[in-house]
Amino acid sequence: MGASLSLSPSRPQRIVMSPSGSTNDPPESAAMTRSVDPTRIMILGAAGRDFHLFNVLYREDPGIRVVAFTAQQIPHIADRRYPPELAGPHYPDGIPIHPEERLEALVREEEVDRCVLAYSDLSHAEVMHLASRANTAGAGFELPDPHLTMLRSSRKVVAVCASRTGAGKSQTTRALVRIFRRWGRSVAVIRHPMPYGDLKRQRVQRFASEEDLAHHRVTIEEREEYEPHLASGSVVFAGVDYQEILRDAEKEADILIWDGGNNDTSFLHADLYLTVVDPHRPSHELRYHPGETNLRMADVVIVNKVDTARYEDVLQVLDNVRTVNPHARIIEAASPLFVDDVEALRGRKVLCIEDGPTLTHGGMAYGAGMLGARRSGAAEIVDPRPFVTGELAETFRSHPHMGPVLPAMGYGDEQIRELEATVARAVRADAVEAVAVGTPIALDRLIHLPVPHTRVRYELQSLGSPNLEEVLAPLMDRVEDIGTP
Repeated sequence: MGASLSLSPSRPQRIVMSPSGSTNDPPESAAMTRSVDPTRIMILGAAGRDFHLFNVLYREDPGIRVVAFTAQQIPHIADRRYPPELAGPHYPDGIPIHPEERLEALVREEEVDRCVLAYSDLSHAEVMHLASRANTAGAGFELPDPHLTMLRSSRKVVAVCASRTGAGKSQTTRALVRIFRRWGRSVAVIRHPMPYGDLKRQRVQRFASEEDLAHHRVTIEEREEYEPHLASGSVVFAGVDYQEILRDAEKEADILIWDGGNNDTSFLHADLYLTVVDPHRPSHELRYHPGETNLRMADVVIVNKVDTARYEDVLQVLDNVRTVNPHARIIEAASPLFVDDVEALRGRKVLCIEDGPTLTHGGMAYGAGMLGARRSGAAEIVDPRPFVTGELAETFRSHPHMGPVLPAMGYGDEQIRELEATVARAVRADAVEAVAVGTPIALDRLIHLPVPHTRVRYELQSLGSPNLEEVLAPLMDRVEDIGTP
């Protein structure tokens, strides 16, 4: 069905002689008794597509042996094991997860035949750097066909994907849910995986309330994705094993919406494939993996944030979309900002706390918090860098593109404490008089904010024609009136 891009390994195929085979056997006898070892694969990941790809493509394949995962992008997800309960009978000890910086050493130590890329939001140059590292160490390099990892559902599926992290997938998903509900449909959101903790406990997760978030001990990054959906009344499914997750979601809804992570491709075959692109980062839709794949696969492309992007950048993105995917329908959309309490920011020195992944591997220098603070008349945007320590300081060193904003890094308790301590130090130094919270969650539930603070929210608003209702209507014509199963 599908194919993969593969750069072949230089290591020769390993041949194992059975006990009956010897160098004195006739050629035909040796050929009959020799066997080939399973292909040894290492999956390069970031606690998301890597596990899904293993589950769907490799777990049951006796001709493949996945010898390791590597981990990148997300702190504290290496030095774990993919547990044997999830890995299956071919892996009684599970599969180790190592830091990606050990790639070359692991290729040699584990005699890896092929490295398989399974994470997202990488520039095309970064992808080829990984390929070069693998090839130099003696392994092939592969980009699997994303269609081979898409699960088929008995329900209708709309996939929401993007060109980059932070383009606007979640508000697009929320807008779709509102439309389907107006049309009398039951909807479930299936979110891209974020399994940063105990993988066995996170096999299948269902979120419908604050109690569910507490039960699963989710990180700030997980809350940023789940909490806005829950606030609008949606049920969200996520976890590790998406075959089981899909079966559970199908029991609750007749429409499933895939809410992608980063700029990854959908895990589900979609009846309608939407890709959101961001004119604040013009040309990125053609220069990042697998964002360009999402753009080329899209039935509908949403050019978001046209209300805040430069006009010439919007035109450039529109031209790029039409060039590589002339058959896609294009929706222009705004993401208007709503500041809950403008007076909390007006005339004050404001610290802006932003969505972490949008700033880090999303490559943005600012977010909704800064835009909202400026529009509210903040006297000054405070640079947090003099007040950060620990891993937050390392985040700024690793991502020098970031502007004077504070990423809400919260992949663990220590990072949450550092975030709270940074705010406290800035306040004690009289540098901060107010906080603009640009993350999509109620951050004051998790950390103490000792000065006036307010949230900056944003929702999707399609402009002109076609709009979301128009592109969804043909899909609805094919949905049987089954109601909630």
